[in-house]
Amino acid sequence: MIKPFSFLILASLLFSGCSLIPAYEQPQAPVPAVYPLAPMTRDESAAALDWREFFHDPVLHRLIETALANNRDIRVATLNVESYQARYRIRRADLLPEVSATGSGSRQRVPADLAPDDKATIESQYSVGLNVSYELDLFGRVRSLDQEALQRYLANEQAQRSAHIGLVASVASAWLTLQADQVLERLTSDTLDTYENSYQLTRRSAEVGTVSDLALSQSQTLVQSARGSIARYRRQVAEDRNLLALLIGAEIPADLVAGDWERQSLPEVPVGLPSDLLNRRPDILEAEFLLKAANADIGAARAAFFPRISLTAGAGSSSEALSGLFNAGSGAWSFFPQISLPIVNAGSLQASLDVSQIEKDIQVARYEKAIQSAFREVSDGLAATDTFGQQIEAQQGLVSASAKYYRLAQSRYMTGIDSSLTLLDAQRTLFAAQQALISDQLSERVATIDLFKALGGGWEG
Repeated sequence: MIKPFSFLILASLLFSGCSLIPAYEQPQAPVPAVYPLAPMTRDESAAALDWREFFHDPVLHRLIETALANNRDIRVATLNVESYQARYRIRRADLLPEVSATGSGSRQRVPADLAPDDKATIESQYSVGLNVSYELDLFGRVRSLDQEALQRYLANEQAQRSAHIGLVASVASAWLTLQADQVLERLTSDTLDTYENSYQLTRRSAEVGTVSDLALSQSQTLVQSARGSIARYRRQVAEDRNLLALLIGAEIPADLVAGDWERQSLPEVPVGLPSDLLNRRPDILEAEFLLKAANADIGAARAAFFPRISLTAGAGSSSEALSGLFNAGSGAWSFFPQISLPIVNAGSLQASLDVSQIEKDIQVARYEKAIQSAFREVSDGLAATDTFGQQIEAQQGLVSASAKYYRLAQSRYMTGIDSSLTLLDAQRTLFAAQQALISDQLSERVATIDLFKALGGGWEG
């Protein structure tokens, strides 16, 4: 009675090693061996850094931790991983025999005109047993599908990492942008007070004829321009808060206090070599896992050309009486081997193989593009961090010179040496220089965050 089961187990062990999956070869990285503008002294990658080590602001730590716990995109990415993990388990189960227990019973009345002895009878039949079915994976079709499912599951794990890293960078950038716009709003409010004081002074001078209407109009222009800027920055601050609330997936804490804008800084980003991207950047790893999945799909498409052999066996007990199910001599077994060989399919199998091979070529191109895009992002980040320091230093010098210009113009105007037009020009120049400095500082810090993200940093922890 156990012979069919023994045969199935032996068959599963003997015919489960063949595979028609092409040998995988990692495509050559289509980028240079080093980054432009990268200091040769940097020998480690930012991907090894925990975001808690990179960002020192405790308020930002709090926001990022809230986002990682509540952000809906992260939830979707996590659920996608769980979904593909379940799909992989389904494919994995196909490698093993399927065993099921069955039990049945029936009673029927046979009319007299149908009974052999012309007497109505009641017939009963009861049975219990185990059924086992298994596909002999002679050509690796099932194993190829299993390998494809595994690679897609691993790809989704990397997609989750990408979402994690992207969220950390987005929250940091949004927090800095909110702070910068708040600083610009305060600067504009203070500047508006200065413009209004100058306007009142100019208006009184115009009333007594010591200042022209042109100077009065220019002074009024500055006031209205500053009022418009305040409205714009208030709107931007509100939008920044809305974006930050969306990213963290919760209301912004009421006790959130920003630090001193001028004192905030980010550390230098360790760059490493482009080869680090292949091993650590999740979107590149995701693209490579999808390439391996496409490669495994070719094996399944090739195996479809060959026969599929399935074995089904059953063993149990049958009896006309329920009480006799387990009596001696009631045992029964069955064995059903089946083979299916494709003969005429109008070219569908070849078309399926062609599709899988084309899909692999597509995934190769996507993999290479992911590498090139990552290389460009890192190169752009290096260019930004290499030049923003000089730009900010020059802009700080411009602010200092503009402030001096404003003090001198104010002093000369108060003593009657220069006209109000010079003072108005000095005020406008100083305000524009201060705005540009804050914008440059924000751009530098966001560029540093983008470089940290481009190198795959922020996942650990």
